[in-house]
Amino acid sequence: MAEIGHGGKEIRERILAPEEAAAKVRGLPRIPVRSQIANEIIDIAYGWFCPLEGFMGQEDVEAVCSRMRLKDGTVWSIPILFDLSQEEVAEHGIKVGDSLCLTYHDQPMAILEVEEIFTYDKGAMCQAIYGTTEEKHPGCARTYGYKDVFLAGPVTLVNRPVINPPFEPYFIPPLEMRKRFREKGWQRIVAHQTRNVPHTGHEWLMKGAWLQTYAELPIEKPLVGVLVNAIIGEKRKGDYIDEAIILTQDELKKAGYFGDHNHMTSLTFWDMRYAGPKEAVFHAILRTNLGLTHHMFGRDHAGVGTYYGPYDAHRLLATVQDELSITPVYSMNWLYCPHCGEITSEGLCNHRDEWQKFSGTVIRSIVQDGVKPPRLIFRPEVFELVLECAEKYGFGSPFVTDEYLAKRTPVFTIPPLQA
Repeated sequence: MAEIGHGGKEIRERILAPEEAAAKVRGLPRIPVRSQIANEIIDIAYGWFCPLEGFMGQEDVEAVCSRMRLKDGTVWSIPILFDLSQEEVAEHGIKVGDSLCLTYHDQPMAILEVEEIFTYDKGAMCQAIYGTTEEKHPGCARTYGYKDVFLAGPVTLVNRPVINPPFEPYFIPPLEMRKRFREKGWQRIVAHQTRNVPHTGHEWLMKGAWLQTYAELPIEKPLVGVLVNAIIGEKRKGDYIDEAIILTQDELKKAGYFGDHNHMTSLTFWDMRYAGPKEAVFHAILRTNLGLTHHMFGRDHAGVGTYYGPYDAHRLLATVQDELSITPVYSMNWLYCPHCGEITSEGLCNHRDEWQKFSGTVIRSIVQDGVKPPRLIFRPEVFELVLECAEKYGFGSPFVTDEYLAKRTPVFTIPPLQA
C-alpha cells in the first residue's frame, strides 16, 4: 500500500542496499558534511521531507522565498540547501552531472547527484523566511553562515545511521511510524512539538490537545494518541541535554500520566531555524509525513525574542489550511491557579489576578538547584529522571555545557561501509 505524504506525493525511502552501496561510491569525490547537513540527509532519505528527493535548486528556493511554495506549487516554507565554498567546488572540479560521496565523520553517508550549481542572496532569503535580516536572529545567523555556492540534486543514503543509546527506541521513520499507528488502532494522532523537559504545563498542553482531537469520536476504545516529537539538532549552551528531553517525555507515559493506549515519544533530526510562522508550517509538513492527523500549536510557536506575535503562526497556518493534510489544534497557555488549586487554561479560569504562569527561568533555576519542586510543577518521576540524566549523560548538569558538547556520545554515528 502506498503511503501518501505531504502534497499528495508517495513517501519512498531513498536508501541503497548494502551490497550496492560500496560499488556506487567507489571512485567518487568525497565531500565531508557538518551535522546540519547530515541531519537533513536522513530527513530526505527516510521521507520526513517528502516530496523533496534532494537539496533544492534555485527555482524551488525562489518559489519558497517569494510564495512559500515549491516551484510545482506545493506548500513549503523553509529552504533546504547544500552549501560549499567556491574553493571547494574548484578543488574537486565539481560540475553539473557529477555524483559526490558525502561523508560524515570520515564515513560514506550518501550520494548527491549534482543537477545545479547556483548562488543566492542570503539577505533576501533571511527577509523572506524570517521577516528580518538581523544577524542576532538565530535563523539569519545560520543562513549567513552558509558558504557561497549551493548544489542541488537528488540524495540517496548509502549507509544507514546507527542510533546510539538511549535514543534507539525513539528513531521511528515515517513508514515505520505509520505502521505503528495502524497497530495501535489510532484514527487520529496529534503532534506535540518539543525541545524541553516537560513540566505540568506541557503535560496539560498535551492532554488538552488530546481532548480537542478526540472530539466526536466514540470512546469505547482508544482511538486518539499524542505523539511527542522531540526536535534533536545542534545544541547551544544552556539548552536541555537531548537525553533528558527524550527520556523525560517518555517518562510521562511510563509513570502513568499517559499510557501506551494514548502516548508515544519519538525524535526528528532538525536544526531549529526559529522561523516562527514559517517554521510552524514546516512542522506541519514534517508531522504530515510521519502520519499524524493533527498538530498542536501554542503561543509563539517556534519563535524567538520579539520577532513574531503570539498568534502569527496560527494566522499563517489558516492561509494554507486547505492545502495541508493535517489539522491544527490551537492551544492557550496552561498555568497554575491557587484559587482553583489546579493546573488550568487561561481560556477557562477567570482568577486572572492569581494566575501563576510557568516561567522558563524559574523552572530552570529549580532544575539547576536540584531542590525537589511541588508535584504541581514537576511530576516527581520526571524531576528525578532529569537529575539522573544530568549525572549519567550531562557531566553533572541537565543543561548543555562546553564539556557536554566536547565529550557527549553523538545521537547517531555512521559506521564503516561494508563492501
